[in-house]
Amino acid sequence: MSLIKTNDANWLPSVFDDMFKTDWLGGTTNVNSIGTSIPAVNIGEDEDGFAVSVAAPGKKKEDFNIELDNDVLTISSEEKKEKESSEKQGRYTRREFSYSTFKRAFSLPESVDSGKISASYNDGVLEIALPKREEAKVQAKRLIEIS
Repeated sequence: MSLIKTNDANWLPSVFDDMFKTDWLGGTTNVNSIGTSIPAVNIGEDEDGFAVSVAAPGKKKEDFNIELDNDVLTISSEEKKEKESSEKQGRYTRREFSYSTFKRAFSLPESVDSGKISASYNDGVLEIALPKREEAKVQAKRLIEIS
């Protein structure tokens, strides 16, 4: 059981927010308070660098904006959809629109060679390669002779 701080006068919206933002398997969903989906991110590291994978299906590579400013990598996307339909049988006209936006920012370690960062988008996954500087790579173990 967890304790949740609530304002007794406004308990109803909080109950619904908690219900819809809770993953019934124990986690929380990737939906913020205004219903915008925040894509999941995986970050891996090996001896040559870091790999950032952003799950963003249904987008095009033109939808993304990737910026590097003072060792902070920012990934953002904004998409606007508008659809207008009209039915001839009556006076009913409908216009539907939706906006989808997200922004994720990550502080990069000093070991990243910012001049060699690259990105690609394939099958709904944005991949960003963050190579390490040569001097930051793990050197092979060697024996040092004592003279």
